[in-house]
Amino acid sequence: MSENGTQTVRTDDGVRLAYRAWGAETGTPVVLLHCLGEDGEDWRGPLISALAGAHPVYALDLRGHGESDWPGSYALADFVADLRGFLDALGIERAVLVGHSFGSVVAYLFAQEHPGRVERLVLEETGALRPPARPRQLPEAPPGTPLFDWEVTVQWTRQRNAPDPAWWERLSAITAPTLLVGGGNGSQLPQEDLASMAERIPDARVLTIDGAGHLVHEARPMEFTRAVVDFLTEA
Repeated sequence: MSENGTQTVRTDDGVRLAYRAWGAETGTPVVLLHCLGEDGEDWRGPLISALAGAHPVYALDLRGHGESDWPGSYALADFVADLRGFLDALGIERAVLVGHSFGSVVAYLFAQEHPGRVERLVLEETGALRPPARPRQLPEAPPGTPLFDWEVTVQWTRQRNAPDPAWWERLSAITAPTLLVGGGNGSQLPQEDLASMAERIPDARVLTIDGAGHLVHEARPMEFTRAVVDFLTEA
């Protein structure tokens, strides 16, 4: 498995996005989208090794994270536009999206807006954005030098507290086969939300890796990898 190191592209909006690339030159590209506060390095492990033999694999640093730009604007629409710009810059017409937590929200919002560009969708410990929301306090920045732009957390919290109803209603617009992976016991997310989302997405199912908690691909890497590979290779 070869890696090309950290590379960058610039979207039409001028945002510089960093990413890492591995794997085959043919096959449907797989784009990995990390959770809040992480970057593309979070995906290193057996999943990339398992996918890279049959797919080009890309791990993106979302805006405000890692080596990508920290522009200060962090509406979910910004992240969706970045993903579109990233795919356009690399000439990717259609991709598999694998997202964890915050990254999974970006993935399914993209799949709502651009259903023809998503071949399959994997949502690890995703969040159901629907009103009425469970209100969360705006977090204060921790001391020291941040590893990512804390303003992402602030703006994300505001959006979770006042979600656009369309984000929930348009789940039915997702046409890609979808796998929602839950961590069961130990996860801070209501696991019943995954089932509710799967009911709205036309071709979706839930797989629970019980006891994995919120960080499924870290706590149970081999089980998560097997689930993803099986999902991508099924007829």
